[in-house]
Amino acid sequence: MDRLKLKAVLGNHPHVQAVKSGALRSDLFDLDFVEYTPTNAAFKPMVREQAFDVCEMAIVTYLMAKAHGKPLVLLPATMMGRFQHSYALYNPARGTLGPSDLEGKRVGIRSFTTTTGAWIRGILANDYGVNLDKIRWVTFEDPHVAEYVDTTERAPKDKKVLQMLLDVELDAVLGETSNDPNLKPLFPDPAAEAAKWYARRGVVPVNHLVVVTERLAKSRPDVVEGIYDLLKRNKGQMGPAGHPDFVPFGIEANRKPLELIVDYAFQQALIPRRYAIDELFDETTGGLN
Repeated sequence: MDRLKLKAVLGNHPHVQAVKSGALRSDLFDLDFVEYTPTNAAFKPMVREQAFDVCEMAIVTYLMAKAHGKPLVLLPATMMGRFQHSYALYNPARGTLGPSDLEGKRVGIRSFTTTTGAWIRGILANDYGVNLDKIRWVTFEDPHVAEYVDTTERAPKDKKVLQMLLDVELDAVLGETSNDPNLKPLFPDPAAEAAKWYARRGVVPVNHLVVVTERLAKSRPDVVEGIYDLLKRNKGQMGPAGHPDFVPFGIEANRKPLELIVDYAFQQALIPRRYAIDELFDETTGGLN
């Protein structure tokens, strides 16, 4: 059988370098990598046009794509996981602001549907009792999933999220980091907060996993398994996973973070119902561990 040539987008993560360089290859297929900087710029064409055969994708984008019937299949292969507490900033020009003080405030975020945004809003709502509906959300980009109706306030086209915060046109922003001395973290000690959160939840928030087109999954399940195996081998070359594992592979290793982000996405009306984790995968990818 001829080797398949697959168009692929993956970020430049250390744990995929051997696959991206061609040092690790499959007997079944070749991966023809298309570079996107930042990687999230590839999510919209993947959701809307299935522009690639294999693509890194933010988990909330995938959940919303599933809700709207997009022909994509999820692999339990995490490309990026991280604690989220350091991705929230405020400008102390108007005084001190903490996580519990956001109701009634203007909070900027690149898009309301970003995965980092969903994680942080989930933390604010579930750990700090914040009523998310009382925050005035200001956004800068469309959702990747065109069918989602975004009711947030849209920032003027020429405005940038961090500059609006510096200009005190926003009270806080989510999903951003900055070394600017005029900005402070919304969570006073993000590392300590993340450690406490992890001790309580036992979960590393997963941001990006991998999807393939439904067409590929249905026509060549062997190739989909091969893609997963290749990525898992590359991760294995990096040595044993630390504790916690920031890039878990397999259904069971991803079950708890996926359950939590499904909960948060449902609470925030990004998806119409809570999906069972086994619903997120197909016959092939549901057996990967």
